[in-house]
Amino acid sequence: MHILKDQIETPALLIDLDLLEENIETMARYMRDKRARLRPHFKTHKCLAIAHKQIAAGAKGITCAKLGEAEVLASSGIRDILIANQVVEPAKIARLAGLAHSDTKFGVAVDTLENIEDLSRAALRVGSTLNVLVEVDVGMGRCGVHTADDVLMLVRGIEKAKGLCFEGIQAYEGHLQNVQDPDERRRGVAKMVDVIAGIKTQLQTHGVSVPEISGGGTGTYDMTGDNTPWTEIQAGSYVFMDTLYNRLGHPFRNSLTILTTVIHKRHGFAVTDAGLKVCTVEHGLPEIKDMPDLKIQKGLSEEHGKIVDEKDALSYLQKIEYIPSHCCTTANLHDRYYCVRKDILEAVWPVDGRGKCR
Repeated sequence: MHILKDQIETPALLIDLDLLEENIETMARYMRDKRARLRPHFKTHKCLAIAHKQIAAGAKGITCAKLGEAEVLASSGIRDILIANQVVEPAKIARLAGLAHSDTKFGVAVDTLENIEDLSRAALRVGSTLNVLVEVDVGMGRCGVHTADDVLMLVRGIEKAKGLCFEGIQAYEGHLQNVQDPDERRRGVAKMVDVIAGIKTQLQTHGVSVPEISGGGTGTYDMTGDNTPWTEIQAGSYVFMDTLYNRLGHPFRNSLTILTTVIHKRHGFAVTDAGLKVCTVEHGLPEIKDMPDLKIQKGLSEEHGKIVDEKDALSYLQKIEYIPSHCCTTANLHDRYYCVRKDILEAVWPVDGRGKCR
């Protein structure tokens, strides 16, 4: 017996499987003739079923943000994992070294000699090998070093450290991902490319080979991934999209929505059962799918969404869908995805990496 989309209890996080698979194939098709390979980011969907679909479509491996996510990925058989972040606490370093004592390739970002030494001791203790990328801050203003001399110093430290292998450079241009003007976005990428290309050249003059340069995202995949020195593109949100990324005009479609029910209706006004506990708003309020005349009123409360409905398009118990403004943080609020195809429930997938903040 088929369960129809409108029969799913709300609020529920929906995936349109046709659109999800289309997005995965669109990105895979773009990357096929490029120098860089796709290493999509797990932090968007945190779902093993989706990660394996991405690998099946040609992705070389998976990027993640947290050690806990890497553990989830490794347990599912993913054999090439990059933690595009620093792992610095002693207990976490021990976990990472133990995890790398397998047939899975693990990469991790570093930006201090102290962290390099700690990683080396842990890897040596258990006989594992960690692939290390030096993070360069190309505009995010958070972790990373800034000059070729800084990078070279860290590379020399990695070369001396047992149990570590210099894998390349981590350089992610997150500050450019949602710049709406494509020319401004392209200028930002070009500036970043010049910086990293210069660092790579200086490293090579000192006899250092740079196997990988990893970064890129959904907003810049067609710039950073367009035969620049980058060898890996870490785009994640393209599988789902959201209202913020929609403004960039990329060829990906909204496969992720929140199904919600109208629980109160009066003239010009409606209330749904989806609020802040199921939909984040740090990038703005969600939009109503296929109903551009409807607007969320002011903001979401914890459990409710108030909608201005001047034309009384909605009715009591009607099911509608939100398009979230930020797919990554919205997905992390949910335990499962309800996967539909042509409005029929086909599967329920767990959000396997939800809560893996350590």
